[in-house]
Amino acid sequence: MAVPALYTFGYEGLTINAFIERLKQARVQLIVDVRELPLSRKKGFSKTAFREALAAAGIAYEHRPALGCPKPVRDRYKVDGDWQIYTQGFLAHLGTQKAEIADLTLTTKAQTACLVCFEADFGFCHRTYVARAAYQAGAPAVQHLTARTVTADAPARLAA
Repeated sequence: MAVPALYTFGYEGLTINAFIERLKQARVQLIVDVRELPLSRKKGFSKTAFREALAAAGIAYEHRPALGCPKPVRDRYKVDGDWQIYTQGFLAHLGTQKAEIADLTLTTKAQTACLVCFEADFGFCHRTYVARAAYQAGAPAVQHLTARTVTADAPARLAA
């Protein structure tokens, strides 16, 4: 049996088919959707269609809205573009989600999971902070998928 892994992956710039193919290459068993609102303008990535496409590929799906970025934090970032303020706001929110992080950690210890959001660049996506919180709580080491690569997490390099 393979050792579980914790991945993150953003679907920006990918079709649903290319996205799923990459998940299969990484042997992902579970997608954890960490978008507060799992809606997308990209075909195939809104909650119901996404869940169905993943199921057809043999990949389970969970939506965890409590681990999404709250609207006020997102809205402020749209206005000021200040990643440091965004990070502070999101981490403050994440600090209130200890039970959700604990549950996510248990889930990721049992199967290879992947946290999903839109942004291709994991260095500028809240999913990285969620993955790090799970890792600190005992989840497997974090790795970031891209269309062609996998990168081990390096928090010092990405600190806000």
